[in-house]
Amino acid sequence: MSEGSGPPRSSRGPGRDRERPSSDEGGSRGSWSVKAKLRARARKKARKAKKRMFQRRKVCRFCADKRLMMDYKEPKTLRLFISETGKVTPRRISGTCAKHQRKLAVAIKRARQIALLPYAPGHM
Repeated sequence: MSEGSGPPRSSRGPGRDRERPSSDEGGSRGSWSVKAKLRARARKKARKAKKRMFQRRKVCRFCADKRLMMDYKEPKTLRLFISETGKVTPRRISGTCAKHQRKLAVAIKRARQIALLPYAPGHM
């Protein structure tokens, strides 16, 4: 037998001379890992959900209803603006304007001082 006969041997070992499918052969996602495919699918789903989501602009309750009083002596009104953990709800969630949010924070702090509102959730 001569040295030139037979198939050429690869230095990489048996079965490793196969090439990955290029973008022309098996599609652009043929060589992606499973994790990469899942991430791509999740990103696509998030973009789709973002497009459909439309939220109505929040309106300050105190500006909309002038009769609604903000007073530290009315804990029922103030409780609407306190979270379950006892924190003051931020403007972006409650929808109050900056002017009323400042007054609201002061009223909640005053109500806590005279024990009309709790500092922590366990004190209710």
